[in-house]
Amino acid sequence: MIGIKQEFSLVNEENLIGIPKLWEKVNSNGTGDRLAKLNNGQIDGLLGVCVDKRKVEKSETMDYWIGAEYAGKVPEEFSTLMIPASKWVVFEVHGPMPDSMQQAWKRIFSEWFPTSGHEHAGTPELEVYDNADASNPDYYSEIWIPIKKG
Repeated sequence: MIGIKQEFSLVNEENLIGIPKLWEKVNSNGTGDRLAKLNNGQIDGLLGVCVDKRKVEKSETMDYWIGAEYAGKVPEEFSTLMIPASKWVVFEVHGPMPDSMQQAWKRIFSEWFPTSGHEHAGTPELEVYDNADASNPDYYSEIWIPIKKG
């Protein structure tokens, strides 16, 4: 994928404040539109990609990417991230952003993981957004979690 990234602290859920602000910026400055036009992959829509750095760097931080699946010459303003092939569990998210997405994340880790018999694969997680109005009460998006059998 190609896109932009920003590091966020996971302390006091600072990421839950900062990530919606990053989306506002990307949607208002034209970056989101440029990424949507460059998308030439199998996943239609923009991606929010969560790269948890706690185990690798021993810091309470994550990188959050906003991007699109893309193959080709990378425009100068974007970086690339390779997402390894994984077995995914896809969760549907219904409702306006960012609240619906944040509530879904909390349910996945507090309710689904403890009872699923699966473990997180340790690779990036995906949020998949279509190009509709994200403030719509009927907005549809997805969370893709990479898993391995526990």
